[in-house]
Amino acid sequence: MAAPAFRLPPLPTIREIIKLFRLQAMKQLSQNFLLDLRLTDKIVRKAGDLTNSHVYEVGPGPGGITRSILNAGVSELLVVEKDIRFIPGLQMLSDAAPGKLRIVHGDVMTFKIEKAFPESLKRQWEDDPPAVHIIGNLPFSVSTPLIIKWLDNISQRDGPFTYGRTQMTLTFQKEVAERLTASTGSKQRSRLSVMAQYLCHVQHVLTIPGRAFLPKPEVDVGVVHFTPLVQPRIQQPFRLVEKVIRNAFQFRRKYCHRGLGDELKQNKSKNQERG
Repeated sequence: MAAPAFRLPPLPTIREIIKLFRLQAMKQLSQNFLLDLRLTDKIVRKAGDLTNSHVYEVGPGPGGITRSILNAGVSELLVVEKDIRFIPGLQMLSDAAPGKLRIVHGDVMTFKIEKAFPESLKRQWEDDPPAVHIIGNLPFSVSTPLIIKWLDNISQRDGPFTYGRTQMTLTFQKEVAERLTASTGSKQRSRLSVMAQYLCHVQHVLTIPGRAFLPKPEVDVGVVHFTPLVQPRIQQPFRLVEKVIRNAFQFRRKYCHRGLGDELKQNKSKNQERG
């Protein structure tokens, strides 16, 4: 007989948590709180079946998405939060979910997730994705640098991807989400599009209106799901690909060839000097 599904006991609402711990979103950290648990449930469903999975949540804040992940039947949820003001509210959730929630006060840009989960979760790269997921409502100020860092990790198969082709479900400004998923020939096609899509299958799975957040951002928010590819679409080192693409997109679209031409001339000159 299957064990009954875990559900959190009745808890204060996210709005009440914010009042209880006197939490305010800090504009300089581009923080925005998602209060509607129906929407956080939607985000978590877009990550796929999380039953018995190990989940790494980045930037949990007051814990809205955290609650939805815990209610999704996960084996363990690890949250990494840089802002110490949110730790007491997260600890309340941990007390309500014994043995399910692990809290780390730290920075996602430097946290060593490859040491956080059991070795038994690791899968071969060619296998189906492991039962490890990354989910997060990222502050806008770190979303682009963080996804570039993780794309580099995918190319090296290290960091969160030591476990295999770990899937990610993350929030971005809607414009950034559209750039990440823009197809060839689209006006939104950018450096970010190519960098993400040469390494991952990328889907814009949900749009959330800005009015759902507190404080209300000036833009809507896009939820993007990433699944690393078994074979990258470009068989070259990440740094080289990034450099070439950056040069290609530094000019207006009709002058893209100028950026590539400059890069090719520089490489040719270097090769002649070595010769």
